[in-house]
Amino acid sequence: GCPVCDEAVSLVQELACPSCEVTVRDMHQADVAQRAKNLGVQRVPAVVVDGKLAACCQGSGFEAEALREAGIGRPIT
Repeated sequence: GCPVCDEAVSLVQELACPSCEVTVRDMHQADVAQRAKNLGVQRVPAVVVDGKLAACCQGSGFEAEALREAGIGRPIT
């Protein structure tokens, strides 16, 4: 629901491969917020790849190259 989060979702969807699964979670739901806390999410937007908080989302922001380095766009083999 926030413009920055919408931008992050759009970027991830743009970079994702055709067979990649992208799931957007609503932090207003208690179970989602708890899972995010368990993953170390301290601010949004945040991107989790294969169950791990992407390093690009632990600092001051994210960009396409950092998301690619985290594994966005690579099919799971």
